Amino acid sequence: MKNYKIAVIGGDGTGPEVVKEGLKVLAAASQKFGFKYHAHEYDFGGARYLRTKEVLPESAVPDLKTFDAIYLGAIGHPDVKPGILEKGILLRLRFDLDQYINLRPVELYDERFCPLKDKKPADINFTVIRENSEGLYKGLGEFQNKGTKDEVAIQVSHNTRKGVERCIRYAFEYTRKYGKKKKLTMCGKTNVLTFAWDLWERTFNEVAKEYSDITTDYAHVDATTMWFVKNPEWFDVIVTDNMFGDIITDLGAMIQGGMGIAAGGNINPEGVSMFEPIGGSAPKYTGKNVINPLAAIAAGAMLLRQVGETKAGDAIENSVKTVLRTKLKDLAAGKMGYSTTEVGDLVVKHL
Repeated sequence: MKNYKIAVIGGDGTGPEVVKEGLKVLAAASQKFGFKYHAHEYDFGGARYLRTKEVLPESAVPDLKTFDAIYLGAIGHPDVKPGILEKGILLRLRFDLDQYINLRPVELYDERFCPLKDKKPADINFTVIRENSEGLYKGLGEFQNKGTKDEVAIQVSHNTRKGVERCIRYAFEYTRKYGKKKKLTMCGKTNVLTFAWDLWERTFNEVAKEYSDITTDYAHVDATTMWFVKNPEWFDVIVTDNMFGDIITDLGAMIQGGMGIAAGGNINPEGVSMFEPIGGSAPKYTGKNVINPLAAIAAGAMLLRQVGETKAGDAIENSVKTVLRTKLKDLAAGKMGYSTTEVGDLVVKHL
């Protein structure tokens, strides 16, 4: 029987609450599908930072490298200046653990929760693969003449051939294995951002020659957002850079029903990956037992697939779909018709 080590970072606000429900479902799945896991909890987040003035201890990254996967709740504390925790925890872990792929399935489980007119589950079912370690989010840049009327702020989009190519290759392999239409779209801005996207376009076209079974196309990022709304059924798998991926996946979350169902993975195919609901910490709902845990539970399903427990991951996702379609009135906090813990219980019941 396989035994996995899972690092758990509940984080801030309602993060620990939704992760608790995710772990409840993981425990049930482990019994049903015959595997074991040990969950080790870390207190990284705003409360620790306010107490110690330390975002991450130096031991954090080496420790996390010894695990099979990381399960994250949410990062963001109202008493901590925006950017400190996000850069010090989220971005640092992505970069230091070389989680160079951000994987975001966008799937509509129930048309009742879709804001788009006449769109069905078959119309919204695609995946966004976002480069997760370079681009504008690398944090390179400078101020010149700061604080004067001649101030200049420079933010550098740093893209390497190695970083771009490994992301694109991952996207082609993913499309070959999981793409329903075997179609890969590159989303960029080649007409204006002529350095970064020249590299992306050349690399994409070169790698595509090795995948004759995959249909390829291209869409500007602004056009992509329009087609997400008008014709989301056109998309199968999308590959894009860090910033564009961050933007379009939030739009993807809305058309699939909202942040309450959106889960994502920060993937290092050769190392430790981290899985999370993509919504925030929702501090105003902390302790009220009303937040929707389905995104966190779906993130747990992604985690299991990544470590090789595909049947268990699929079963959890199918149970989430069942609960969402047959039980919930709404996906918003306090409007589901059930408490946070009751939704977790329902997912366990329908495994």
